[in-house]
Amino acid sequence: MGARARELQGTKGASSVAWHRAVLGSVLLLGGALLLAGCPKKPEVATGAPRAEAPAPVPETKREPAPPAAPAKEPLQDVFFDFDKAIIRDDGKQALNTDIQWLKANSAVRIRIEGHCDERGTTEYNLALGERRAKTARDYLVAGGIDPKRISTISYGKERPFVQGHDESAWKWNRRGHFVVVK
Repeated sequence: MGARARELQGTKGASSVAWHRAVLGSVLLLGGALLLAGCPKKPEVATGAPRAEAPAPVPETKREPAPPAAPAKEPLQDVFFDFDKAIIRDDGKQALNTDIQWLKANSAVRIRIEGHCDERGTTEYNLALGERRAKTARDYLVAGGIDPKRISTISYGKERPFVQGHDESAWKWNRRGHFVVVK
């Protein structure tokens, strides 16, 4: 191979590398711009009632969704868990102690404890975690004097969220042991 051919080949390789760097830089710049732009806000819907004067702007604050209202006919309280845990917290112990009192006063009632998880993790992992949560709640009730024959457990994993959402304000309500009277 001649000197001229090697010179051209070296130039071609350098320009190819420069071209790849330019394309990579453009892709990274475009990706960064898209991340910074974010999703547009939904437009406000006009109600049809004319306004005389626009109110002063109110600073926007992030609101957590209100806890979902439990059905009025369900006398038992749910137990909530920390992320990736099946350990009963202090607030959960208070709820379970109240449940124990109610179950002792209503000795003919049978219940089902449903174990639930938030949307993070695989389906298989969350089914196993939901089962551990339901069994932990059952074991607490049994230690409190409730006949284990009155309690069944099932895990729904992440398949039945209590609150829709993709952040901690929704996830904290979905990590739970839900109590259902089956009589």
